[in-house]
Amino acid sequence: MKLNKFYSIALMLLMTSVTFAQQLPQFTQYMFNTISINPAYAGSRETLSAVGLHRSQWVGLEGGPQTQTLSVHSPLKNEKVGLGISVINDELGFENFQYVYGDFSYTIQTGVKSKLAFGVKAGVTAYNLDGDYQASQAQDPLIFGFEDRLDFNFGAGVYWHSDRWYMGLSAPRILNNDYTGQGTFEALERVSYYFTGGYVFDLGENIKLKPSTLLKATNGAPLSFDISANLLFYEKFWIGAGYRINEQAAALGGIVDFQISKQMRIGYAYEYPLSDIRPFTTGTHEFLLIFEVFKSTRIKSPRYF
Repeated sequence: MKLNKFYSIALMLLMTSVTFAQQLPQFTQYMFNTISINPAYAGSRETLSAVGLHRSQWVGLEGGPQTQTLSVHSPLKNEKVGLGISVINDELGFENFQYVYGDFSYTIQTGVKSKLAFGVKAGVTAYNLDGDYQASQAQDPLIFGFEDRLDFNFGAGVYWHSDRWYMGLSAPRILNNDYTGQGTFEALERVSYYFTGGYVFDLGENIKLKPSTLLKATNGAPLSFDISANLLFYEKFWIGAGYRINEQAAALGGIVDFQISKQMRIGYAYEYPLSDIRPFTTGTHEFLLIFEVFKSTRIKSPRYF
């Protein structure tokens, strides 16, 4: 398979990330997709909630990452127990990762308006490398001997929240799953630790400000830090911006989000890289869809996260 200059750059960046530590995909709209990294979030929205997300990273660069996620979670009848399932499909050049995990949470009341949830998740990670590419690179010692893999893993997390603030700490993949074969890649998965937090401020009768942050630490990879701020108008329209930085790259992002109805919300995010890959891409696009089934007797306050 012949690689052009752009593809070579993309492949180098993507394969470098796997050589040291494969991480879960990153998202601009992480504050609306918490279930993918923290099982304690399951059931926290007090109703059946389904979240779908599509991310096209580094558009215009052949082989740029493509990611799709789908998660569904809900509290049970007693509201202390939450259950969920999350599926992630992540394509990185010639590589494909698929994650299918179930989530369980148990919540205790810590104050009049605050709750603390403990969660665990378990499932499988599937890995495969494009067969045509393997054949074309048969003499490459980094590629030769690789095979499709299916590995079990589990994670855990805590999530402390009220109707106005939240803090979470989680490790969605605890086991280190190593490759077999003759390749020199070090691991399929390494342990990642996530800290998330946010707060909702009233700026006026119909305007709210929600700053949020995500700190990610992965064994064998640079520390990553996200910070964002979103304005909410009339409980219907979100608009905001975010910034991500780590030792290898940085990016600026913008977010718009609209509550079409009580049950449905759509969102869009654009991210512009500030790294060396900037001349070769027009940026990253992310689309979000949230659908929820509400029962008026259950929802006691607005859900801002």
